[in-house]
Amino acid sequence: MVVFNLQYNNMKKIAYIYIVLFFAMIVSCVANAQCPNGTYVNIIINPDQYPEETSWAIITPLEDTIATGGPYVDIVDYQPQVVQICIPNGDYLFNIADQYGDGMAGSIWGGQDGSYYIVHCGDTLVSPDSADFGYAAFHGFTLEDCAPPPPVYGCMNDSFLEFLPEATVDTGMCFTPKLFGCTDSLAFNYDSMANIDESIDSCMHTLELTDLAGNGWAGSYLNVYQGDNFIGQFTLEEGFDTTFTFELSISEPVRVQFNITQQSDFTAVQCGYSIYSEEYVAIDIEGGFVNPIPPFVYIFGEPNCGNNCIDRTYGCIDSTALNYNDSVNTDDGSCYYIAGCMNPSYIEYNEEADFDDGSCLTPIVLGCMDSTALNYNPEANVELEGSCIEVVEGCMDDGAFNYNPNANVDDGSCIPLIFGCIDPTAFNYCDTCNTDNGSCIDVVNGCMDSLALNYDPLANVDNGSCILPLAGCTDITAVNYNVDANIPDSSCYYESGCAASVPYYIPNSCFEWVIQVDQYCCDNTWDNTCYELYNYCEEGWSGPTDVTMFERLGVLPYPNPSTGVVNFVSKVDLQVYNIIGKLILEDKTNRIKLNKGIYLIKISKENLTITTKLIIE
Repeated sequence: MVVFNLQYNNMKKIAYIYIVLFFAMIVSCVANAQCPNGTYVNIIINPDQYPEETSWAIITPLEDTIATGGPYVDIVDYQPQVVQICIPNGDYLFNIADQYGDGMAGSIWGGQDGSYYIVHCGDTLVSPDSADFGYAAFHGFTLEDCAPPPPVYGCMNDSFLEFLPEATVDTGMCFTPKLFGCTDSLAFNYDSMANIDESIDSCMHTLELTDLAGNGWAGSYLNVYQGDNFIGQFTLEEGFDTTFTFELSISEPVRVQFNITQQSDFTAVQCGYSIYSEEYVAIDIEGGFVNPIPPFVYIFGEPNCGNNCIDRTYGCIDSTALNYNDSVNTDDGSCYYIAGCMNPSYIEYNEEADFDDGSCLTPIVLGCMDSTALNYNPEANVELEGSCIEVVEGCMDDGAFNYNPNANVDDGSCIPLIFGCIDPTAFNYCDTCNTDNGSCIDVVNGCMDSLALNYDPLANVDNGSCILPLAGCTDITAVNYNVDANIPDSSCYYESGCAASVPYYIPNSCFEWVIQVDQYCCDNTWDNTCYELYNYCEEGWSGPTDVTMFERLGVLPYPNPSTGVVNFVSKVDLQVYNIIGKLILEDKTNRIKLNKGIYLIKISKENLTITTKLIIE
């Protein structure tokens, strides 16, 4: 057996109390007509865990006791008790007593509180002020005839949609006649004129009995009634659940009565039941009652069998079709008339067939059926047009010299690639190579002597045209002009027209190095006391200029000769010419780097210009 927590038990108890109260009010209202000498009242006792201590009495003003109940020594703890009595109208005293003196306050002992009520004509005349009333509690109440119900206005003609079953006064407000039929637009038998579904009168219902512990109901049973018909008595012998089926009409409610045997007083709290049709639930009582429903309390439910709407069933409804189905009501476009193979991947394919009858047996194998072709397929059964490939023999190695991209059968004729220059006119022609690798070098004739004036660094074949350098004076106006010289060496000298002795000077562009020949200079040698610089070209002869000015301005190159890099003390405007007078460099710099050779350089700074020879070794 299972044990439920207190919170869950309380919720179940409360729900159960409301069921009992509701039933008591209904019985009271119905039974009053059968109480000719008075009116019916319902006394409802919900005991705590000590029902054997509880008793009650109804007393008249003359202290006559007209009704009693309890102590409840033979019931299950907490099991509600309902008593209906017929008494005359008048004033009465309700006395409820507890033998122990703690009222019905079971919670103080770890249980649940009890309660009590007197119900008349749907009204509660007596209810507890507190469960802890000590040894006794007293409540006065008055009985009067039940007031007639207020009128209910409405349509009283059940042939109209506006029909109100509760109406007692017809207002004539019946406008819409009931048109029975299927109102479901998705149903097969949908009736667009209908405004109310026509119900199915009766159908099979399922009664399901459940037990939370899985050991059956231990003798408890359920009686099922509909109207005056006794449907049957049902119980769960063993296990967690079992089901029964029976037919119920929709004309009357179904009612059930749960009966408890003495041996199942404490296990009945684990029982549950439900009654349902295919789509509707009439009664659903979950297992786990705190207080099982007593035998004299019925649980009512409304059977429902749905309506006459017919669900659409889809299939072929054409009787001439091969797959005609007389059990469906809606055509789904599936009808077929010619059976055959419908798979175009098979030899047996029938393009006119609309139903595959399983006759597809031989899969189509496309391919070349020519046995002489490279791609001949012995498994093919359908020639694939244009698929056959002719055999082409040749070298198939794409790294070979004689590779044949069209070959599909290698005949062993491949020749290895030998890379080199295959141009016989090239400087580096290779007569054993078969594949040009882009290495060919053109023949360049010229002077290959790097000391020659016309040295050609690009030449790879010497044609004997070299002109060797010969330094000397190349100015025909100079006194010492050398017709064989091809490199000016600043050796030219001229008559200066100076008054002192016979001066000579060597031209460097428009600045002249002047050698003064006097008694201190016995020969034409360079000596700091024997040379000066003159601005001859721009200013004419203006007398000697001190050559040290150029040294102070930093325009003289050093070192000279050099191994490649030439420096200037400061940044100068520079022009560099090769040996044949071609300008090869023009820059404003204080450092230059040149290849091996002889150069003429023109240096300018602050309106001073000098030309000199530069040797790179």
